[in-house]
Parts: sequence; C-alpha cells; structure tokens
Amino acid sequence: MDSTHFYRDTWVEVDLDRIFENVKNMKGFLPEQVDIMAVVKANAYGHGDVEVAKTALEAGATYLAVAFIDEAISLRHGGIDAPILVLGASRPTDVAIAAEHNISLTIYSEEWLEEVLENYQGITPLTLHLKLDTGMGRLGVKEKGELQTILKKVEQNPQLQLDGVFTHFATADEIDTSYFEQQFQTFQEMLEWIPNKPKLIHCGNSATGYRFPEKVFNVVRLGIGMYGMTPSPEIKDQLPYELEQAFSFHSKLVHIKRISKGEKVSYGATFTADEDMWVGTVPVGYADGWIRKLQNTNVLIDGELCQIIGRVCMDQFMVRLPNKLPVGTKVTLIGEQNNKFISVDDVASALETINYEVTCTISFRVPRIFLRNKRIIEVRNPLLRHY
Repeated sequence: MDSTHFYRDTWVEVDLDRIFENVKNMKGFLPEQVDIMAVVKANAYGHGDVEVAKTALEAGATYLAVAFIDEAISLRHGGIDAPILVLGASRPTDVAIAAEHNISLTIYSEEWLEEVLENYQGITPLTLHLKLDTGMGRLGVKEKGELQTILKKVEQNPQLQLDGVFTHFATADEIDTSYFEQQFQTFQEMLEWIPNKPKLIHCGNSATGYRFPEKVFNVVRLGIGMYGMTPSPEIKDQLPYELEQAFSFHSKLVHIKRISKGEKVSYGATFTADEDMWVGTVPVGYADGWIRKLQNTNVLIDGELCQIIGRVCMDQFMVRLPNKLPVGTKVTLIGEQNNKFISVDDVASALETINYEVTCTISFRVPRIFLRNKRIIEVRNPLLRHY
C-alpha cells in the first residue's frame, strides 16, 4: 500500500469496480427508458464524491444529486460537467452561483420562488425541479393552489426553466407497502395538477427501483444501493441481484503489551482483565467516527475476531489479542480478512442504527484510497489537501 499521501496507519478503501457494477446492474434491471440519478451527497455517503460520481457516470448514470450547492460546486471543481440536482433547500440569495455552475435547484415553496425572483436578475437559465410533499413531511408543495401559482410564475419568467418534478417515499424500504402505495397515488394525483409536465419525473430511491421498477417514472435516484448496501435489512431478500459493498475500513496495530489478570484498560477503568492477556492498541477513535458505543464489538486481526476492550478513546482503542502479534499487523474494522467479513450492516446493527449513518460518520480525517482492478488509482487526504 502506497502511504505517500498520509502519515497514519488508518485508512478507508473504496472499491470503485464494485460501485461500477452496482450502477451497471441497476441500469440493466430497470426499464430501458429509465435513467439513473446517482446520489453522491455527504461526500458520496462517506466514500468520496468526485471519484464515485465519475465511476457512476461511466457505469451508465446520467444525472447526479447532492444535498447542498457546496457539494455540487465540489463536483464541478472535480471536473464533472454532468447535470447535478440539489435535493435540499438552497438560499435564494445563492441562486446566481448555481446558474453560473449549471446546477439545478429544488423549488419547495411559493415563498422560496418569490425570494429567488427578487434576488436573481441574471440571463443564464436557472434550472429547477419542483418538489412535491406526498407524505414525507419534509420539503415540498402540498396544496394545488400553491403549485399552480409556482407553475405560473415559472412560465412568466424566461430565466427560469423547470426540468423536473419529484417526490420522496418514506417507507419504500419497509415490508408493509400500504403507506408507500398511498404516497404513490398522491403523487399521481398531484402530477395531474401540472398540465405541461417537465421532462424528468422521479419518485424512486434505491428501494423503489429494486422493488417497484414499474413505478419509478423515468428516473431512479440511486443512493445506498450504488454503494453495495441494502436499503434496509427487512428487504434484503427481495433485492433482484447481489449488491457488492464498496467500503472497507482498516488500521494497524501500533503497540502491544502483556497485562496481568486484574489490570484495567482505558478511561473509566471499565474493563478488567479476567486473565493474563495480550492487548493491542489501534490508532482509531471516536474522532474518526468509531464511536464509544462500539466498545465490546469485534474487529478482524490476523483473520480472527478480536474484541474491543475498554472505552474507545478520541484517537485510539484497545483490543484483546489471541496471542502476541507484531506491531504493524493489519486491523480490519469493516471488510474482509481470511474469508471472515464484517459488513457495514454488522456495525450498524451493533450501533442500533442504519448502514447509511456508519459510512457517513467515518471522519474526513481518515484518508480514502480508491481502487480499480484492485490497484490504487488515487489517494484523497483532505488534511494534506491531496485530491
């Protein structure tokens, strides 16, 4: 492993070939007329925004989606010229920068649009997608009168261009589909309020694409599935093909010691050795996203599951070793060693959360190594400004 661009024994590996395959498989599964919008917000769910975006486009995605204008500009600075939609709320005072960078924004209320018209006097078209709230209770228009007023104002202002209309489902990844069906019906009814429909109509996230490909209109917003993780454990058996997890997280033993029965380990002295034992120190902590709740869970060392003992510190944690191992031995927090595997879902289960949160939580200070054909093609370490 080339460590030229970082100086600590902790890193994330992102297998771009797996992301490519996940996008390619979804593209092949969907009806031919359906495009893919690759969701690369939150630094591509912690994987690396520019690298993932380029791979997704290469694999067949047509559009990209982010949460904020800043994330979209980051992609533009990374050399990406594909269409980008900001799914979240943008300040009306910032729309000129979006138009300048050819970034589409979301209309989510009449008030927002009025402020945009007050602030934007440019001639460069500002492209927009209209968000409809069908039951998520987040952003979006709900009332017919407000929607019609928005459409009228867009039509009256030639610098505005409505490219899409969309909604978001709250329960597409749950076994009970009744609320999903209710939202879908509401979306269909609300679309009838729009006489001249824009070219892009999208309601489907990864779970919708996998389970209801006939209901996604002409775009699927592929997020969690692109990274090789199931939208929820409940529907794992309903996926049309096997997902390939792209994210793995590794470190190395930086110190080992022998402690005696009765000795204690880490803050609060919450662990007491029940026998003489070998203890290893791993340079990962809650500042890296490996939070204190992960005490007593396992990592892989020398192909064996090893327990985290004592509290996780800000920058380090300690593990119970099966025997004396050399400093520098690889530690896998997420990923595979000797045919044993710790998945993102395993970590999410231990934390009583979802897989999305796990990869998003792994801090920016952990370098990302990007692989193609099992070879390093790039190392990103924001701490050293190496991109």
